[in-house]
Amino acid sequence: MTTIVIFKSKDSYKGFTCMGHAGFGQSGSDIVCAAISILVINTLNSIEELAKEKIITEIDERDGCIECHFPDEINEKTKLLMDSMVMGLKGIEQNYGKKERTLFSKEKRYFELIIKEV
Repeated sequence: MTTIVIFKSKDSYKGFTCMGHAGFGQSGSDIVCAAISILVINTLNSIEELAKEKIITEIDERDGCIECHFPDEINEKTKLLMDSMVMGLKGIEQNYGKKERTLFSKEKRYFELIIKEV
């Protein structure tokens, strides 16, 4: 399961952590992992290129972990880009975060989004 924790303080983002692989499909064919990865990586690239925001990132592709921290107060462009990412992630969670029950397995979650006030 992929878990993303968004860290906020009031109406400002402080960073986020993305951990794990969704496990919806086989490696290379997992549409949930692909959708999450595209949203997260595109948001990071857009924050750097378009918003010119200073960010600190750590990425471990093998473990499926991405950490992003904003060392300073973020600008309005970065807030908009983060709001957009959260909106997209909520859509993925709505469609793939719910538990599914199959004939031969227990209920399983593929994705969870947590917004944590810090």
